[in-house]
Amino acid sequence: MRKNLSRALVVTAVCATVAAAAVTDTGSVGTAAAAPSTPAPSTPAPSTPAPSSQDPSARTTPVTPRLPSRVVSTTNVSPQEQMIEVYSAAMGKTISLNVLRPRDRGIPAPTLYLLNGAGGGEDDASWRVKTDYKRYFSDKHVNVVTPVGGAFSYYTDWQRDDPVLGRNKWQTFLTEELPPLVDSALGTTGRNAIAGISMSGTSVFNLAISAPKLYKSVAAYSGCARTSDPLGQAYIRTVIGDRGRGDITNMWGPLNGPGWRENDPYLHAAALKGTKVYMTSGTGLPGPYDTLDADLVDGDAAVLLDQVVMGGIIEAAVNSCTQQMEQALTAANVDTTVIRRPLGTHSWQYWERDLHRTWPKIAKDLGTR
Repeated sequence: MRKNLSRALVVTAVCATVAAAAVTDTGSVGTAAAAPSTPAPSTPAPSTPAPSSQDPSARTTPVTPRLPSRVVSTTNVSPQEQMIEVYSAAMGKTISLNVLRPRDRGIPAPTLYLLNGAGGGEDDASWRVKTDYKRYFSDKHVNVVTPVGGAFSYYTDWQRDDPVLGRNKWQTFLTEELPPLVDSALGTTGRNAIAGISMSGTSVFNLAISAPKLYKSVAAYSGCARTSDPLGQAYIRTVIGDRGRGDITNMWGPLNGPGWRENDPYLHAAALKGTKVYMTSGTGLPGPYDTLDADLVDGDAAVLLDQVVMGGIIEAAVNSCTQQMEQALTAANVDTTVIRRPLGTHSWQYWERDLHRTWPKIAKDLGTR
């Protein structure tokens, strides 16, 4: 019930957005993912309070230095999979990573950072649960790193801590803190790519723009690059505010402020020059994975109805956004490959297929197989 209500909120915003776009032709909406439960507030980063003039002993208390970012622990889940805990100094908390390792760990391998959607992998809407990605990468010479966390954060650096969503400094974590730790812990080649679905299909663009030399390629599966136009902001409000119960102005400031324009990949498409870009989207029309016998539908008519109706409307809007971003990238002479699916909704089996179709190209960018 909660999932259907959450997606209903998304569709309400998307429908209003599509209608407005038809009248104004000013842009398109953002993306969505299966609705997770609202996460508990994140633990804020440790800070040193100012000494109180009312307490003389406080003036002599030694200042505790902020702990550095570091690998806390590594647990072998299976011969292929590890769970690595990494402490983020920027967020003051430990982040879990699902990591897939290549069979031959004696030869350095590149890294694919594979991000989850709006739920951040804190629910069951994740690459690990919804796809065959472990089997698919079992014979690939690559490290696949997927953070568990960041629900409703857009994997960006928020300007202010949020009362519900806590401290979010994901851009700092993903582009500055994590890569050197991963390279050291896994013995990588130092070559990276990043991919994401739905919400993180927006994030991957901003992460690449903020760290121009970090990623060889970027892949956005059913993502949307628009963030600063009214239509994109209306959708982000639905994801962060209605679903995450957070305050979107804590992310990039006032809606008409410079923070939103600074974090709009559509407006900064030229900054992606030198990075390979892959985008995929469907039309929203029912396709081969929108049937009662589809694996993730499993004969449930309610699930199928939600996927076809709501997922179809969302994907249709995402498809429009993908076309706009393609135009901006082409104008900026960015090396871009777009895969348009003639059928398909906003759902996991299509993203699994998108990953399979784009990986050979990403592997080539990374110099692996």
